[in-house]
Amino acid sequence: MRSDEFYMHRALDQAREALAAGEVPVGAVVVDARGEILGAGYNAPISRHDPSAHAEVQALRDAAMRLGNYRLDGCTLYVTLEPCMMCSGAIIHARLARLVYAAAEPRTGMIESRANLIAQPWHNHRVQVESGVLASRAKQLLQTFFAQRRE
Repeated sequence: MRSDEFYMHRALDQAREALAAGEVPVGAVVVDARGEILGAGYNAPISRHDPSAHAEVQALRDAAMRLGNYRLDGCTLYVTLEPCMMCSGAIIHARLARLVYAAAEPRTGMIESRANLIAQPWHNHRVQVESGVLASRAKQLLQTFFAQRRE
């Protein structure tokens, strides 16, 4: 089995695609228990005219279509930025085993920054969470994007 860093690098590749497309550079991949990447996605709400086209949702949709099932039991989602409220709900609903994210999102992050939505007792599913994997690389991509926007 490859390391969390290996898969986070794949998520960072997706984030770079978002950056090249003029989107906020967030990327994600879904990996099954055997280590196969089942889905990938990057932020695309601007280009898709879709407020739900966050990297996490894109990767979950891709994996679910590939499996033919919205339940992604035993899978791990790797994402370069702490998920928002919408994406946290999608992660729980998909029944992911793990969530691994790089950088915290102090304004809208719903795993550690603003709330711990994913760990609330009323949910019927628990997701193991790891954070900080390649956080400095993810932060650098975001800083590059926002610096370009200010120019």
